[in-house]
Amino acid sequence: MKKSLVALAALAVAGVASAQSSVTLFGVVDAAVSGYSTKSNLIVANPFAIPPFGVPGSLKRSQTALSNSGYNSSRIGFRGTEDLGGGLAASFWLEAPITNDDGKGGISNFARRSTVSLSGGFGEIRLGRDYTATFWNDTVFDPFGTNGVGSSAIFRTNVNLASVHGGAPNGAAGSDSYVRTSNAIAYFLPPNLGGFYGQFQYALHENVKSDEVLNSPSKRGRYVGGRFGYANGPLDVAAAYGIDTKDGAPLPGLASGYSKDELKTFNLGASYDFGPVKLFGEISQVKDAYDRNQSLTLLGLPFIYTQGLSDKYNGVLLGATVPVGPGLIRASYSQVKFKPDSALVPLNFYNDGSARASQFAVGYVHNLSKRTALYATLSRISIKNGQNNSIMGITTGGSPGYGTIAGQTYAPKSATGYDFGIRHAF
Repeated sequence: MKKSLVALAALAVAGVASAQSSVTLFGVVDAAVSGYSTKSNLIVANPFAIPPFGVPGSLKRSQTALSNSGYNSSRIGFRGTEDLGGGLAASFWLEAPITNDDGKGGISNFARRSTVSLSGGFGEIRLGRDYTATFWNDTVFDPFGTNGVGSSAIFRTNVNLASVHGGAPNGAAGSDSYVRTSNAIAYFLPPNLGGFYGQFQYALHENVKSDEVLNSPSKRGRYVGGRFGYANGPLDVAAAYGIDTKDGAPLPGLASGYSKDELKTFNLGASYDFGPVKLFGEISQVKDAYDRNQSLTLLGLPFIYTQGLSDKYNGVLLGATVPVGPGLIRASYSQVKFKPDSALVPLNFYNDGSARASQFAVGYVHNLSKRTALYATLSRISIKNGQNNSIMGITTGGSPGYGTIAGQTYAPKSATGYDFGIRHAF
């Protein structure tokens, strides 16, 4: 009886599979022993003043952990394609993050990707949750692929920036509309354009329009972006631009309404494979365009003064990979400079309100097979004037953060991290 049931189940699975061109179960399990450390320095407002007695000049924190996703992101997924005939195909992709280091995160959601598509000679129309158009260049043109302690300063700053602004509505993650966006409608160019490729993406904010709320509906959660590139032989180059709307809390002094805030991202990346070495490069700029609202009084009458401001985060990355037998050496240098709007620059000669974060990373991957690899990565971050903007207080990962003492000001100064791990793909 049991054998008959097993046979019937096998026939049922075969029947489902035969109705589609392909159905694939895939995934990655990646684990590493990782170390993270940070250092913050005491900041005295007046550089000529004597530091307070008994207060340490610097604070250090460190953490050792068994981490995941140091080389590739741990995940499990299902994807399939059905041939509809006439050059048309329907496909789906459901991909979930997993935390194999502690086993707590399994297939509870498909937050990495959940899309359904229709493709043909016209290209592809893709609906659902996916990478944003502007994130692709940050990961494709990073030798470390935005994984592990080697992830670039550009990636880490952008994650902080998106997280500080908070997630989109309906329970999205803090970095949503940077790495990924939900509720997206996307179009991809067909692959037969002589090496040219591209996409356009529009993510719905899904907020409710209310007559009783000023400027309703809030556009918070909306993303609009596009990417266009050319890949042929050893060359790959692409440019992307996107606007992530982060409209915030009601305007001061008003019972309702929304404060305008947009993250406008442009990046340009390229790689060229010379054979003995593959070079990577990227330039990036994020403009944080927002309204500063102040309650003022004129002739005894209160009013709201709204001033449009724009802070800038300018990033650059240079990197390389060098194949060595069954292995690969990886290295990168990245830097992000923060420049506040001119209206926010302090009126003193020793601090112009700017900040800078620089990162150097080096690593080695040893491939035991096509699916299994050992890896080691080391990364170092240096920060200048981190007290001017907490977003620039990037780390190499983990959760040590930067030390501080109540009543004192400490600025992020440096961070170090390492990964020693194994990755298996299936």
